[in-house]
Amino acid sequence: VHPNVSQGCQGGCATCSDYNGCLSCKPRLFFVLERIGMKQIGVCLSSCPSGYYGTRYPDINKCAKCKADCDTCFTRNFCTKCKSGFYLNSGKCLEKCPDGLEANNHTMECTSIVHCEASEWSPWSPCTKKGKTCGFKRGNEVRVREIVQHPSTRGNPCPATSESRKCIVQRKRCQKEGKGKKSREEKRKKSSKDENKETRQESKGRAARRQNREQRENNNKTQPKKRKAPNKEQDLSPVDTAH
Repeated sequence: VHPNVSQGCQGGCATCSDYNGCLSCKPRLFFVLERIGMKQIGVCLSSCPSGYYGTRYPDINKCAKCKADCDTCFTRNFCTKCKSGFYLNSGKCLEKCPDGLEANNHTMECTSIVHCEASEWSPWSPCTKKGKTCGFKRGNEVRVREIVQHPSTRGNPCPATSESRKCIVQRKRCQKEGKGKKSREEKRKKSSKDENKETRQESKGRAARRQNREQRENNNKTQPKKRKAPNKEQDLSPVDTAH
């Protein structure tokens, strides 16, 4: 055994030295060199740290460093996450996204530009004025639509979701609350009123007829009686009969 190689290594090392740490790793572990000041020490890890990617060989599994602008990578030329200030696009880290794409500051990726999409217009609402559908001739009607796709930062903005226009309707009276009950009550009152009117008219008629009858009777009492014409045969005296 080499004098710099220690026996009984710790931390997954297959072989190690007191000065350089791990020299080789146990199966399936990755060997990586960590810099401490001016010194590099070998360590064995189950997965490669940030900024490294793993490669497997028959004799050793190693962690290789990603490009400087890449935080994590699949291979040296294919980044999976960029460092701050860079945007990921097709495995590369860019300071500015290409044309047709926009920077997503949440995912730090270049994504496609999404434009706003709206649904079809709804049918026009009934003609109203101040929330009512009766008691007026000119009002307004509206229609609405929904946003089905919100735009991205550089996408086309959303259009208006409501429209209003003037409308003309045939004027009609508003039905008040409880109109049915009120109408029946009004009809009952009107019927009672008509009956009372007829009763008063009949009473007036009877009173007028009674008054006329009484007046005729009083007139008959005040007028002198007509004398009956004398019978000619009764007026003849006995003297005249003798002649």
